[in-house]
Amino acid sequence: MKKQPLQKFIFITGGVASSLGKGVASASLGALLKARGYKVQLRKLDPYLNVDPGTMNPIQHGEVFVTDDGAETDLDLGHYERFIDQNNHKTDSVSSGRIYSTLLEKERRGDYLGGTVQIIPHITNLIKDFILNDTKDFDFTICEIGGTVGDIEGQPFLEAIRQLGFELGRDKTLFMHLTLLPYLECTQELKTKPTQHSVKALLSIGIQPHLILCRSERPIPDSAINKISLFCNVAKENIIPALNAKSIYEVPVLYHGHKFDNQILKHFNLPCKKIDLKKWENIASAISNPKGEITIGIVGKYIQLQDAYKSLNEALFHAGLDLKHKVKIEWVDSRKIKTRKDLAPLKNVDGILIPGGFGKDGIEGKILAAEYARKNNVPYFGICLGMQVAVIEFARNVLKIKDANSSEFIKTKNSVIGLMNEWTKDGNLGGTMRLGAYEAKLKPNSLAHKIYKKTKISERHRHRYEVNINFKDKLEKAGLIFSGMSPNNKLPEVVEIPKHKFFIGTQFHPEFKSRPFNPSPIFKEFVRAAIANK
Repeated sequence: MKKQPLQKFIFITGGVASSLGKGVASASLGALLKARGYKVQLRKLDPYLNVDPGTMNPIQHGEVFVTDDGAETDLDLGHYERFIDQNNHKTDSVSSGRIYSTLLEKERRGDYLGGTVQIIPHITNLIKDFILNDTKDFDFTICEIGGTVGDIEGQPFLEAIRQLGFELGRDKTLFMHLTLLPYLECTQELKTKPTQHSVKALLSIGIQPHLILCRSERPIPDSAINKISLFCNVAKENIIPALNAKSIYEVPVLYHGHKFDNQILKHFNLPCKKIDLKKWENIASAISNPKGEITIGIVGKYIQLQDAYKSLNEALFHAGLDLKHKVKIEWVDSRKIKTRKDLAPLKNVDGILIPGGFGKDGIEGKILAAEYARKNNVPYFGICLGMQVAVIEFARNVLKIKDANSSEFIKTKNSVIGLMNEWTKDGNLGGTMRLGAYEAKLKPNSLAHKIYKKTKISERHRHRYEVNINFKDKLEKAGLIFSGMSPNNKLPEVVEIPKHKFFIGTQFHPEFKSRPFNPSPIFKEFVRAAIANK
């Protein structure tokens, strides 16, 4: 007889300060429970009023992570996928904006029959519907609530999970709170009072945490743990230290060492199944014992906040881990590259990567960087916009089309990049975003084919503009090969220069599918080329 899923719910809230690592904590717990043989899914509930992060500034919010089914989500979903090696979906991410938008659509349709529409019960019911949707096949549904306790916009989410805790009961739900224990240098002690106040704020809402994760940069003495236990009504063994790690991939092992997952299972009266964390333990060994080190120059527009390129950083790390090399990053602001003299930071790098982005500013700097990589035979990897600027640069400097550009940035007769309906009448993608997984077919014996070892692949996209297929013949004749195309042969997916040491551009974002134990093939070969170029 088939075993019935447990259908337990774990709610993770945060207090004291933002950016403490709720996403990594959620993902780590998911990894530990999955390693014990349980079926796990992770979800993110964000209180901001944007419908999704798609239009949010990466410098303010970090990267927009894209799922296979085309959801534009918070970067924490990237942590979820990487840690539990499992794809997320549109149904795993929601914001206040999406909830309110759904409610107003229902109200305008008359779904509420003229009744007064309120936060409670209408908004909270929609939140509960989101949490409970498609959970019947999982043992654990882990729900991370964005923001911190006390945020006005987060209150409906906290009320919704309070109601679920009451409705489902203790044997089905667990509340976990992540807080900060700040260290005061002047008194040389960790302070527990902020945690006490944060838990008190939760209690005022009606939520008693069952477990507290304490973020700290220093070891937590028993006296602090005892104080938190006493004043927060939480058993001492459920006060879990969450100390700094060299890498986020060491966190599951550290948490397990503090019996984090054991206490979760104890709460639900479940057996602590045998766990094998060898692959996670091997990461720590690989980080501490690299065979070598390389430097990758990333020429980007949003380098003020490295989380804007979170999946990119992780994909490079995964590739380096697999090849036993430490990958250092030299961040280069494309906005500051005005002339070839400004390319000096790239002279000592082993490879150059130009990531995606939107908007005109910094584009000429990226084009100069692509030219530098091509002319100096430096391994080059262009992603999305990085592929497009490589095409623009090649058209300008090899084909001598001096006004070659993208219609995203300027009007020109030679738009080598543009919306599809600018050059074909049957295009149905013009003016819209190509989001999520799309297939591409690879040219046999091309670099792309050798990397992926197959002629058909599926990768995730996030862009509006395409390489103009009408320039394909001229570009290929000059040496820029279109080695990847959409199944209908209308949309270029991969370009490369065969005579170059390693020069490739992809319209898709392979970083979104890279995992620590299964790195993206193209990132791995790019890092390998950089190692050879050392």
